[in-house]
Amino acid sequence: MDLATLLGLAIAFIGILLGQAIEGGSVFQIIQPTAAMIVFGGTLGATMIGFPLSVIKQAASDLMHVFKDDDIEPNAVIDEIIKFTNKARREGIISLEKDASSVKDDFFRKSIMMAVDGSEPKELRQTMEVELQYMEERGEHSPKVYEAAGGFAPTIGIIGAVLGLIQVMQHLDNIEEVGKGIAVAFVATIYGVASANIIFLPAAGKLKFKHRKKMIIKEMMLEGTLGILEGQNPRLIETKLTSFLDEEYQKLREQKGAGTKTKAKAAA
Repeated sequence: MDLATLLGLAIAFIGILLGQAIEGGSVFQIIQPTAAMIVFGGTLGATMIGFPLSVIKQAASDLMHVFKDDDIEPNAVIDEIIKFTNKARREGIISLEKDASSVKDDFFRKSIMMAVDGSEPKELRQTMEVELQYMEERGEHSPKVYEAAGGFAPTIGIIGAVLGLIQVMQHLDNIEEVGKGIAVAFVATIYGVASANIIFLPAAGKLKFKHRKKMIIKEMMLEGTLGILEGQNPRLIETKLTSFLDEEYQKLREQKGAGTKTKAKAAA
């Protein structure tokens, strides 16, 4: 699970509810099913108008990625590329045909198979970059859905508040009911603003970040495959691919390299 997402949600909701309690309020004061139905139903409807149903379904499915850690480990990708490089240098690139069939990532497997089939480096790059462009564009759909929802939710919340106030105006003869009604009416605004700024917009940001990280790994796979096809030195390929990593993964790779050298010296 993505610890940052879980901690962020917990801190946000605890902070809001704790502040409500400190002010002398109750959690039950902001639990209004009618307001929730207006805000979330209206937001969903407005969002569905703006996007095809297939994109809405994909966005709903991608929401799980906000809570899950990334499946692909960048350093594991580099290790696999280096393994393929060494084998190709020893036995020829055609020897990777069987290994390619066991590669889990479709993009990487397709790249390796093109290399095995004798594609020229320029042709391979052009073909796979077209696919990367398509993946880049497709990956922007889900964040755009949540950005749109984040824009609609506060406005729908205001609509919910106005609807509540209309009902309040019908009971002006009872001042106590007026006070309670106004409080309830503004809960819809809270739902709209809170959902936009705690759920929808942060989800869009996290999906964008994770998609960019995924695309960087795809670029690593392409550069690694081109290095194999061109017969580059494994160390040169590793150095090139390591430059794609952020600081955290670079440190992990350095530590791993240092550990490997220590074991080699001990064995000697």
